[in-house]
Amino acid sequence: MRLFTALALPDEVARALLLIQAGVPGARWSRREQLHLTLRFIGEVDGAEALVIDDALASIAAPGFTLELKGTGSFGGKKPRDLWTGAAPSAPLLHLNRKIESALQRIGREPEARKFTPHVTLARLKHSPSGAVADYLTDHALFASPPFAVTAFCLYSSKLTSDGSIYRVEKEYPLQ
Repeated sequence: MRLFTALALPDEVARALLLIQAGVPGARWSRREQLHLTLRFIGEVDGAEALVIDDALASIAAPGFTLELKGTGSFGGKKPRDLWTGAAPSAPLLHLNRKIESALQRIGREPEARKFTPHVTLARLKHSPSGAVADYLTDHALFASPPFAVTAFCLYSSKLTSDGSIYRVEKEYPLQ
């Protein structure tokens, strides 16, 4: 089973994201059920490991907070492969990410090699013209979602298919 932790997005925020998904040839736009803000990718685990991970995540104590998504960006440099919207600077979000990272390292998971860049993936790109991507980023540079309350984080499973990933919430962990 392939696992990761993430924040689920309220419908109001997801609707705002769906409204800006257009205008880039070769983009495979994320569907509503694929929109989330990843906190920590965990990877492939077996059933016993999943139970240990669940116990570690359930032990996390962190406060709830308000978050806003802001701006757009891409990963991949001169050959962009993803479009995303980022999270507005948030100390509580970084705190939650560090708590999750610590909990997973305590049970023997390797540290995350990549720097945490809080974002929601809007599209996967395949042969998208860099000019169209640049235009999209310019057009949506001032994007801002409505602020929303973060009251929990989730453990998701991911199944890769030819139509994109299918995500399922396995467990929700409330924040205080």
